[in-house]
Amino acid sequence: MGDSHGFKAGTRHLWSRLASLPRAAGAALSGFTAAWLDSSELRRSPQDLHWNESAVQSILEILNKTAAIRRMEHTGGHPGPTGASHIPPIQGSAPAPSELSSRDHLLLQRIRENVQDANKSNITRTRAYLQFYEAFPEVHWALLAHMVSRNAGWNMTDLKSGLMSDLVKDPFKDRLYRFLERCNALIFQDAYPQLLLYQYSREQGRSCFHLLPHFHISSFMTPFWERFWLDRSSSPVLTVALIINEQNYIEGRVVQNPMFRQNVLDHPSMKLFDIARLNQVLFPLGSPNCRHDLFRESILPLRPLAGLTMRQFKDVAARIRTGKALYAMLFGYKDIYEGVMHFARCTDHHGSRSEYWPALFTSRKQAAMAGEDASLELLESEWRTYGDRLYSPRLEDVWYDNEYEPIPRYDWFQSTERLSHLKRPSRPLLIDMTHAHRFALERIAFAHDAEEQF
Repeated sequence: MGDSHGFKAGTRHLWSRLASLPRAAGAALSGFTAAWLDSSELRRSPQDLHWNESAVQSILEILNKTAAIRRMEHTGGHPGPTGASHIPPIQGSAPAPSELSSRDHLLLQRIRENVQDANKSNITRTRAYLQFYEAFPEVHWALLAHMVSRNAGWNMTDLKSGLMSDLVKDPFKDRLYRFLERCNALIFQDAYPQLLLYQYSREQGRSCFHLLPHFHISSFMTPFWERFWLDRSSSPVLTVALIINEQNYIEGRVVQNPMFRQNVLDHPSMKLFDIARLNQVLFPLGSPNCRHDLFRESILPLRPLAGLTMRQFKDVAARIRTGKALYAMLFGYKDIYEGVMHFARCTDHHGSRSEYWPALFTSRKQAAMAGEDASLELLESEWRTYGDRLYSPRLEDVWYDNEYEPIPRYDWFQSTERLSHLKRPSRPLLIDMTHAHRFALERIAFAHDAEEQF
């Protein structure tokens, strides 16, 4: 009798959820329309990215010659009629340790220690990026990396959140966390020494980029840093180069790794996280912890989110295109940049989504909703009361630091294939993510409630 009663109750719950689908679909359609209107407002103050085409052409000439030498090394062939003497040494070839000054040796040791200290977790990496950008705002990539790293932290804690934790089994959650953490850590391991070399170059009044190879930085990056040292106006060019470099750096070391490919990216459970919001990169604008006038007279929602959807993560070219679009959005629209800076400066990063929507998420379990009606409740009201919010924990409360196998050491730049991405970024048009993110929450809540019931 009890089983029969439970089945009937479950059936009623299911029908009530199915009955809510037309309302959810209508809300999604109206949200899409609102997103275009909100996007038009966010685009009202565009900014020129000041793309330096002459710098690009001079760097391309160097990289084409570097790639030619790499082909010769692999094939044992000849450079062509011009002869090897007309081709400069490969950019990024490391000076012998005996050729370095004592000041250089000290600098190498200091940077290695700084990188090790800051690379302990997603929290420390994200903080380091912002601290660097505040000190050197001409290096645009550091702010972009800070915001993307925040998203990585939110994605990590989603695996232990109130809606997601029951939908997949622990082994997959552990592997997906290790995948996200590995990408986040390796990008930092490669990029942060580059940032610190720039910092110490500024402090010492001399170029320190001859030390790039000692950190196993790709030869691809050397001409960009050397040009930036001479011409600080080429920030967009350097940023695009770092985007290309970081995505190629993790391509062979993580994305194409057979273990991660089979057990994460090609795993059936990965589709659930695409349906949820793992592929949404969010830039919160403003913060409840700051007083500001940015959106005082605006049609935008109270806590607007800008951003883009990351599609085809397994494709390195798609990741590069998304990175360039995120950069063009962040630095190509004045209101986006100012809103992001308000948020970044006023909101400490701990990996909880309550950092941008505290009226919907909570990092405290006792303030979170319990039960199997999350989807219906989310449709009822935009924000939730205390004790009835979505659980989004802090990263340090649910995950732990990882030890990894040694990083494979090789230079990904062996051909000119990726040089086609070295073009001016285009500002995207549909940039509001407030409504799309809310709708994604409702979809995953529906899946959560159905799993809880049956």
